[in-house]
Amino acid sequence: MFEGMVVMATILVVDDSAMDRRLAGRLLEKNSEWDVLYSTDGGSALRTLDLHLPDVVLTDMQMPGMNGLELVTEMKQRFPLIPVVLMTAQGSEELAVEALQKGAASYVPKSELAHDLQDIVSRVLAASNEERNQSRLIHRMQKIEVSFVLENDLTLIPSMVSYLQQVIISMRFCDEAERLRVGVALEEALLNAYFHGNLEVSSELRETDYSAYYELARQRSRELPYKARTIDVDASLSPLQIRYTIRDDGPGFDPTTLRDATDPANLERPCGRGLLLMRTFMDEISHNEAGNEVTMIKRRPADDSNGKESSVA
Repeated sequence: MFEGMVVMATILVVDDSAMDRRLAGRLLEKNSEWDVLYSTDGGSALRTLDLHLPDVVLTDMQMPGMNGLELVTEMKQRFPLIPVVLMTAQGSEELAVEALQKGAASYVPKSELAHDLQDIVSRVLAASNEERNQSRLIHRMQKIEVSFVLENDLTLIPSMVSYLQQVIISMRFCDEAERLRVGVALEEALLNAYFHGNLEVSSELRETDYSAYYELARQRSRELPYKARTIDVDASLSPLQIRYTIRDDGPGFDPTTLRDATDPANLERPCGRGLLLMRTFMDEISHNEAGNEVTMIKRRPADDSNGKESSVA
C-alpha cells in the first residue's frame, strides 16, 4: 500500500538484540531515502536524540535499563513531535498497549516486520510531516462540518486523512502527538471500510496468507460490484470535540462478534489491529446495527489550554 510515497527521513532503531536491530535496519535501508541510526536501549536512545533528532523512533518494548514504555513516556515530555513506532513480541503485549495509551503512534509485531515495517513507518512519516510540509488552514475557524463520498480508491485515503488533519491544526484542537494519533485512527477506519467493508476481504485471511489477502483485494478492486462501491465520510469539528462517521457500501457485520482488540492477548494478531488503534486513540467508538458504519469521537481534555486560545482567537 501507498507505493511510491517517498519521504526523506532518519529513523532511530532501538533494540537490545543485535540480531533484531540488524533485521529491522536492513528492512528500513531498502528504502534509499531513509537513513538508519541505532541504539541498544532507551537510555542510549535518549542520548542519541540529544545529538541527532530523527524523524521516527522504532523501539523494542522489553529492554534492560529503560524499556520501550519508559522511552515513550520520556519522549512524550522531551521530544513530543517525534513519533514512536513499537516493535512488539510475545510477552510484551501489556507494555505495548500501555505505551500506545501514553503516546506511541503505532506498532508492528516482530513476526510481521518483513511484511509491514516499511508500510507502517511510511504512513507514520507521512502523517508526521504534514504540518511541516503544508501551510496552516484558516486559523480562526471555530466549527466545520464536511461530508465526502469517496470512490473505492485506495490512493484517496492519504489525501482524506491529510485534509482532516489540517483542519485539526486550524482548530488548534490538540498538540502534535495527539493530532498524529487521531490521524492514525482515522486512517485505520478508512482502510477497514476499503478492505473489509467494500472489498469484503477478511482480515483473518491476512493472518494465514499475507500475499493472498492483498491479491484478493487487488482483484476485487477491479471487479463489480466491489469497484463501484463508495465510502461516505462525515466530519464535525469544533474546539471541544471532533466526530468522524465513516460508512461503506459493504454488507456489514455483527459488531457484537468483535474480539476485544484492547486485550493484550490479541495484540500479535493482524486481525483487529486497526480497531485496537482506533479504540486506544479515540475517546469513543461505536458501530451501527448493520455493521457498515463506525463513529469515532475525540474530546479535548478539560484543562487543555489550546481550547482557550482557540475560543478567543
